[in-house]
Amino acid sequence: MTTDKLVDFDEVLTRYEPVIGLETHVELGTASKMFCGCSTTFGAEPNTQTCPVCLGLPGSLPVANEMAIESTIRIGLALGCRIATWARFSRKNYFYPDIPKGFQTTQYDEPLCTAGHLDVEVDGETYRVEVERVHLEEDTGKNLHVGGSTGRIHGADHSLIDYNRAGIPLVEIVTRPIPGAGAKAPEVAKAYVTELREILLALGVSEVRMEQGNLRCDVNTSLAPIGSLEWGTRTETKNVNSLRSVERAVRFEMRRQAAVLDTDGRVLQETRHFHEDTGTTSPGRSKEEATDYRYFPEPDLVPVAPDEEWVGKLKAGLPELPAARRARLSDEWGISPTEMAWLVNAGAVELVSDTVAAGAAPSDARKWWLGELARRANDAGTELAELAVTPPQVAELIGLISAGTINDQLARQALDGVLAGEGSPAQVVEARGLAVMGESDELVAAVDAAIEANPDVADKVRGGKVQAIGALVGAVMKTTRGQADAATVKRMLEERLTVS
Repeated sequence: MTTDKLVDFDEVLTRYEPVIGLETHVELGTASKMFCGCSTTFGAEPNTQTCPVCLGLPGSLPVANEMAIESTIRIGLALGCRIATWARFSRKNYFYPDIPKGFQTTQYDEPLCTAGHLDVEVDGETYRVEVERVHLEEDTGKNLHVGGSTGRIHGADHSLIDYNRAGIPLVEIVTRPIPGAGAKAPEVAKAYVTELREILLALGVSEVRMEQGNLRCDVNTSLAPIGSLEWGTRTETKNVNSLRSVERAVRFEMRRQAAVLDTDGRVLQETRHFHEDTGTTSPGRSKEEATDYRYFPEPDLVPVAPDEEWVGKLKAGLPELPAARRARLSDEWGISPTEMAWLVNAGAVELVSDTVAAGAAPSDARKWWLGELARRANDAGTELAELAVTPPQVAELIGLISAGTINDQLARQALDGVLAGEGSPAQVVEARGLAVMGESDELVAAVDAAIEANPDVADKVRGGKVQAIGALVGAVMKTTRGQADAATVKRMLEERLTVS
C-alpha cells in the first residue's frame, strides 16, 4: 500500500504540464538467440537453453543473428525511420546477476534506425509521437526472488536466476519527449503502445505477449509548472506489463509528482516499480546516466552495414500497416472513423474482420462483438479476444439468425452453450432445442391462450389501438420461452383480431 500523497488528477492539470516518453522493449520471435544458436522457446526448464556464448564464458565469441537485424530494420521502416548505412554494437557495462557477462551487448551511439514517428488518435485528435531511435540488443536473464510478499528482492529469502532469456534478441524503441498532451497524456501513452503493438504483430516480428515479457514498457513521466521554460525531472516506471497499466502508471505518477511539487519538494530522477494490484508506483534505484555505463565498441563484432538495395527490398515487402488497413476496412464496411475507433478501443478490429471473412455481414459482426460479447467480456473482467468463442463461431451464430433458425434471444442462449464448451452454435441449438418455433399447433395454442387470457388488450386491438398488440406478442414469447418468431406471432394475432 502506497503512502504517497496524491493530488486529484483534474487539479494537477490546473498547475502543471506533463511530459511523457516511452521506452518499449520487444523480444523478437527468432528461432535462436542474438549472438548464439540457443533456442528461444518460451517456458523451457530453467537454464536448459544456454551455452558458453550467452553465459559469457571465457573464449566464447558472438555471431550476430541476421534475422534479428532484418526484423529491426523492418520495424524502423514501418515507423518511418532513417536506416543507418553503418551501425555497430557496444558493451554497456554494469553488474547485475541477470547479466552473466557483466555487460550487455547493445547499440549505443550508432543504432540501426533513427528519426521516425508514429501518429496515434485519442478522442478524435491526432498526436504525433516522435521516435528517437530503434536499436538492437540482447535480453537479460530472469530473476526469481523467493520469499517475502511482493516478489521483489526486498524481503526475499533468496534469489534464483534463469538464463534461458539471456541473449534473446531485443529491440528497444525509444520515443522523444511527448509534450502537449495535457489531460490526455495517460491515454496517449496507452494509445502509442497499443498502436506499436499492432504494427509489430502486422510485421510478424514478435508475438508481443506482454504477459510473457515479449513486450515490456518503461514509462517516463515528468511535470513542470504551466508556462515553465524547462521540463521537470522525470521518473522511469520500469517493465509495465499491460496496456491498461501504461495509462495507470502515467496517471499515478502525475498525481504523485504534483503532490511533491506542491510542497516545494524535489522529484527524484529514479526508476520506479509499478504495482498491478494497487495501480501505484514505488521507488527502485537512482537512475544512471549514460556515462555510468562506460560504453565502448564491442571488439568481437564487426559493424553492421545494411546494403541500400537490401533495405529497399525490405521496405517494398512491408505488409499493409494497421492504420492503412483500418482506413481500408472503414471504407469496405461503410463505417465512420469514430466507429472504427470504438472497434480499436474494444480490441475488436481483428475479431470483426475475421468474422466478416467467415461469412458474416460487417454490421452484424460489429453488433455482436461490440454488444453482447463486449458485455460478457466486461462482466468476466477479460479481453474480448480471450472469450471462449471464435470469429467463425460468431459468424455461424449470425448465419443461424439470418436463416431464421434462431432469433436474437435464442442466439444469446446458444452463445451461453458455446462459451460453456458445449460445441458449435449449431450443435448447441440442436442439443438445447433452441430452434425458432414455426406456425405449429403449439404456437397456435399459445396465441389463442394469450388472447383468451388478456381480453381487455384484445378488445383494444380490435378497437383500433394497434400498439396494444405488443403486450400480446410479449405474452406469447414468454409462454414459448422466446422460441417463437415475433413477426410470425404478430401476424397470427393480427389475423385473429382482424386488424387492417
